Amino acid sequence: MTDAHRENRRLWNEWSDAFQALWNADTDDGGAPPVPTPFDPDGHAATGPEFPPSVEGQEVVELGCGGGQGSVGTALADAERAVGVDISEEQLRHARRLRDHYGVDAEFVQADVTRVPLAADAFDAAFSEAAFQMVADLDAAVREARRLLRPGGAFYLSVMHPFRELIDPDAGGPRRGYHAPPRREIEIDETYGADLVAFDRSVSDLHRALVDAGFVVERVVEPIPEDGETTSEGDAAAAADPRALLPQTLGFWARLDGR
Repeated sequence: MTDAHRENRRLWNEWSDAFQALWNADTDDGGAPPVPTPFDPDGHAATGPEFPPSVEGQEVVELGCGGGQGSVGTALADAERAVGVDISEEQLRHARRLRDHYGVDAEFVQADVTRVPLAADAFDAAFSEAAFQMVADLDAAVREARRLLRPGGAFYLSVMHPFRELIDPDAGGPRRGYHAPPRREIEIDETYGADLVAFDRSVSDLHRALVDAGFVVERVVEPIPEDGETTSEGDAAAAADPRALLPQTLGFWARLDGR
């Protein structure tokens, strides 16, 4: 485990309660917390009839599951087995609570996503959303996803969009060069005494990591935010935050050979 991983693990353990409260902030009193999954055919990662593939009766693993929303949502999509992996024990505590709230079968494992204590060729599909940008060794994480999948398995990899992360919301312009070294420190709150470490990779670096690991990239996904902040013109939203004209996330639907 790298120093960045150790520090991120500590920060997520300390920040977890506050982060999950933010996630659930719009939930009505007594309502069910949101559990989006990329395998929802009408959801944020849908690109047509083939993607997302159905997970009904399939075994699926989420790498970097955080509070378990994606894993629980995948279990609700009728996956035969849903497993979430995360580095933070406190995030997994929230994940298990969410699982119990929905009354679904989902397993949660505390581990680094580059070294997952699960059997090879054990899953039909894998996914990771907003997690791999906090992993120092991208290639190792993608290779681990490949190891876990059976031939023909689908993998959805999504990170915060590198174009959006490039823009400083206060200055209105790039905060760094697009091809600069990827490591960046993000201040969460001075309460925690340290910054979250992220790695801003280029689109080509993400694509290369998937291809080098043996995946065939079949779709690229740039979802329009649900709040409609991505517009065709520089309107008031863009004036308030220059990132408003850019997609929030970048995703890849990839598959192993052997369909």
